[in-house]
Amino acid sequence: MTKPTRARLRTFLLLSTLLATVPALPALAADAPASADAPGPQLRAGSLMLIPAPANVQRGNGTGITLGAGTHLLAEGEAAQRVAAQFADLLARSGGPRLAPATGNGAAKGGSIRFEIIPTFRDSGESYTLDSTAQGVVVQAGNEAGLFYGATTLAQLATGGSHGALPAVQIQDAPRFPWRGFMLDSARHFQSLDEIKRVLDAMAAHKLNTFHWHLTDDQGWRMEIKRYPKLTEAGSCRLPAGDGGIDPATGKEHPYCGYYTQEQIREVIAYAARLHIQVIPEIDVPGHATAAIAAYPELGTISTPLKPTSEWGVFPNLFNVEDSTVTFLENVLEEVIQLFPATYVHVGGDEAVKDQWKASKQVQQRMRALGIKDEMAMQSHIIKRLETFLEQHDRRLIGWDEILEGGLPPQATVMSWQGTEGGLAAASTGHDVVMSPVGYLYLDYLQTASPNEPPGRPTQVNLGKLYGFEPVPAELPADKRHHILGLQANMFTEHTRTYARLQHNLFPRLAAVAETGWSPAERRDFRDFLARLPSQLERYRAWGLAYAQTPFEVGVDYRDDRAANTVTVSLANPLGYEVRYRTDGQPVTAQSPLYQQPLSATLPATVQAAAFYQGQMLAAAPTVASFTAQSLLHRPSEELLNCAGKNGLVLRLEDDGPREGARAVFKVDIFTPCWRWPQANLDGITSVSVRAGRIPYYFQLAHDEPKRVFEKARRAHGEMRIRRGDCTGKVLAEVPLPAAPDADGFVTLTAALPKGTAGSGDLCINFTGDTRPAMWVLDEVTLK
Repeated sequence: MTKPTRARLRTFLLLSTLLATVPALPALAADAPASADAPGPQLRAGSLMLIPAPANVQRGNGTGITLGAGTHLLAEGEAAQRVAAQFADLLARSGGPRLAPATGNGAAKGGSIRFEIIPTFRDSGESYTLDSTAQGVVVQAGNEAGLFYGATTLAQLATGGSHGALPAVQIQDAPRFPWRGFMLDSARHFQSLDEIKRVLDAMAAHKLNTFHWHLTDDQGWRMEIKRYPKLTEAGSCRLPAGDGGIDPATGKEHPYCGYYTQEQIREVIAYAARLHIQVIPEIDVPGHATAAIAAYPELGTISTPLKPTSEWGVFPNLFNVEDSTVTFLENVLEEVIQLFPATYVHVGGDEAVKDQWKASKQVQQRMRALGIKDEMAMQSHIIKRLETFLEQHDRRLIGWDEILEGGLPPQATVMSWQGTEGGLAAASTGHDVVMSPVGYLYLDYLQTASPNEPPGRPTQVNLGKLYGFEPVPAELPADKRHHILGLQANMFTEHTRTYARLQHNLFPRLAAVAETGWSPAERRDFRDFLARLPSQLERYRAWGLAYAQTPFEVGVDYRDDRAANTVTVSLANPLGYEVRYRTDGQPVTAQSPLYQQPLSATLPATVQAAAFYQGQMLAAAPTVASFTAQSLLHRPSEELLNCAGKNGLVLRLEDDGPREGARAVFKVDIFTPCWRWPQANLDGITSVSVRAGRIPYYFQLAHDEPKRVFEKARRAHGEMRIRRGDCTGKVLAEVPLPAAPDADGFVTLTAALPKGTAGSGDLCINFTGDTRPAMWVLDEVTLK
């Protein structure tokens, strides 16, 4: 469904271009004090503007040197010289001066930076020391990795607002965990090599050291396997749903394709290695296998031909359990091992719905022949065979926590995603664990309640929640805690079709992941982190990194009184940074009034607001909130609630077209598509007008499918129904739905209300009938 670009009335917008044209408005009067949503930033005594925070910092007397064209870089030996060159590059990219290449160690010189690898250093891992004095800087480590991390710390000291001036300080630093990871899903949406390298650059600058690369799934197989060329010939392309799969110039199908050749994979691995990042491949088994089965149908459990699709969710398609299929998987892993030098290979194991195995006579016969009692044990049997194969090739198996079910292979490592319980159970029995719980570390979840968030799951993993996650469960005995290798943030990309959107989802949240993985538990302090974060944002801007603006915007809430023609506005930054505002049309600055309590105004009214830290505006543009008598009668879908509450499954879904460029976004409960306007005032209202669109219903819900509720339709194409209270009460009004929307993909439906309708209460709107493979969605609603 494609629609032309159009202006939409919003309750609040980011409109920096309007700042010069907003008219002066009636003064806003202060109301009752507002409570803070977050405690706000507060720098700890002795803290430096570093992320992640170092383990030990000792401030010296006076100051260090100021970096400039005359600063000498000294390094002896190839490894130290490589680090010196990387430091010079990172410093320049982060907004610092460009320094000359490193020379031999030579004699000590004033104003120099010396990088040294010391064979007798106290630790041969990733630790380092950094000593900054008025005479210069010395960075030491026992190996190249540690020296590299010291260099990244030094680059931060010299940037982010310091203008190259270094403090006098001694830092002794080492990571808390050996696994500080990030997983990128390249199967759902594909990233270019340049984009992946830019992600790796940012990871390294945060001292993250593990890149988990999700290369296969139902929607695409992204890795060249020379022995099985159809995996990429047939498995790397899918047709996007709706208008997204049509070339507007020709009207022909336009598939979404992409895979990495083995040469490109080697290039990524080598690039990551220079940044001291290990690359862990994931080949998903036995589920998430649609693309592989589409390429080689003999691998599947059913005879129905399959193809990769642009549907999301949990698919029923599993690899079958025949020896020939396990041999296929071993052959794939053999090529994987030849490419990836990392110790670990990830085999998935998650969300493998066993319905096809239960229904298959061939699978059941095979289970009986092997003496296997149930389908979970059958999965465990396959995983154990793959573990044996990997061990024979000096590799270790890691899988999602479902591999615990049916029995865990003896040397397997568990990646605990469904919560921390699986990780706790595995570590308690002596298995290594990487903590990666969905409720804390999934970056495809939105990070604020802002309507400017991209499509995704409105369940929030905000910066504070993520930062507060503790990887080591308190219940885990002390002698088992070393089995917690670390943590990993995951980015599944169902809704992430652009690199700009990927950057929004990752940053600044990866900074919080980095600090949890590196810094000692006692050094972690969220308020201190918030005070250090603006300096990191300055580095992001220097890198050209399109980090999320939404955590630094000002959120707007309001109460209106239509009878009195007034509105009361509350402002808050979700991270607790101070908010300053204007109501007279002038630009918001650090000298504008400090927001302290709700503001009351007579309509029309406009409030401009921005969050600040130490005089610096944190978002790229102020928030502009405009209120008129007409705007109070209007709500877009993102400002409505769902009717089913926690029993629903709410998503922010984008339109299926145009194929390229911006698309409309709808807030939809795909279990119970019903939209609720809380406490809608119907005094003087005679009708409800709804702009509705139709988008593809592109979800595989597996055992959750029965939760999808379709209200029975009375007419051929269904109805739009209006109710008071909730979506199960008495129908207040209804209008028939058309067979199809208008040419622009939308239709406006107006339902007349019964005479005498008045008062305030929840207004609920839904569409009847099972219209799959499409679904009606509410774009906006207006009271008239």
